[in-house]
Amino acid sequence: MAMMNMVQAINNALDLAMAEDERVVLLGEDIGKDGGVFRVTDGLIDKYTGNRVIDTPLAESSIIGASIGMAIAGLKPIPEIQFAGFMYLGYAQIVNHAARYRSRTRSNVALPMVIRTPVSGGVKTLEHHSESPEAEYSHIGGLVVVEPSTPYDAKGLLASAIHGNDPVLFLEPTKLYRLFKQEVPEEMFEVPIGKARTVREGDDITIITYGTMVNVVEKALEKKPGISAEVLDLRTINPLDEDAIVDAAKKTGKVIIVHEAPMSFGVGAEVSAIISEKAIYEIDAPIMRVTSPSLPYPMPGYENYYIPNEKKVLEAIERLLEM
Repeated sequence: MAMMNMVQAINNALDLAMAEDERVVLLGEDIGKDGGVFRVTDGLIDKYTGNRVIDTPLAESSIIGASIGMAIAGLKPIPEIQFAGFMYLGYAQIVNHAARYRSRTRSNVALPMVIRTPVSGGVKTLEHHSESPEAEYSHIGGLVVVEPSTPYDAKGLLASAIHGNDPVLFLEPTKLYRLFKQEVPEEMFEVPIGKARTVREGDDITIITYGTMVNVVEKALEKKPGISAEVLDLRTINPLDEDAIVDAAKKTGKVIIVHEAPMSFGVGAEVSAIISEKAIYEIDAPIMRVTSPSLPYPMPGYENYYIPNEKKVLEAIERLLEM
């Protein structure tokens, strides 16, 4: 075991994957010599040469398109998009080709590729650098969407994504890149895609969350030690772990869903619908959502008013417990 932050854990997963399988190829803007804008791929070009760690032009559509071609040809490409807001330039490639190729070929051709990109705000960046697009891409059939909240999960989920045969959108919360370290096995291991994680067990209230908000929820609960909260980290947004969601909701009968993305048509709405359909008789209060507002991401000076924080989470908990 070694103490790693999320950047180190992802770098380690990429290193091990490239060592075990020569088909794994990395490509993206400045990922080679510079090691990527957040240095996630630092040092890999020296170890695996420019044939497997490829610096590309600033052309997201071409990066995704080239990766699709590589996957069809038998490679396992892992393209990096510098920021999630830039990924929209490759949206047609992702939706029309990457996500549909297995269906289009009646499963005769797999498309093993993992698109990595930093997401979410909280680090004083501009709007296109602070997107939370998980709901948009989860609506697309054939595309797996993953968002880890810890270094351990980041490494294990990325390993699972690389070892799979379907296109995966791997969302890496920027704020969590270097926020904390934890013990992570140095060898290759997998965390199953599609399985949520119980962060803590409790009896008073259930909080369902993921990504940057897992840390926010934990910090909020530390300020209220008298509250017994069941906290569920989704980890995979598409497909959702419906069994874990329903079981967690039934356990306490009071549910809050917390995510950084805007509220309208978001992950919280889908989770709420699942609970309403499968656990309505075990729920004894309205399902609440704590999210960012359904507005464009603000300039850096205003993001603390936009993103959910510990105070907003605690206020929601207190309101729900009074019902």
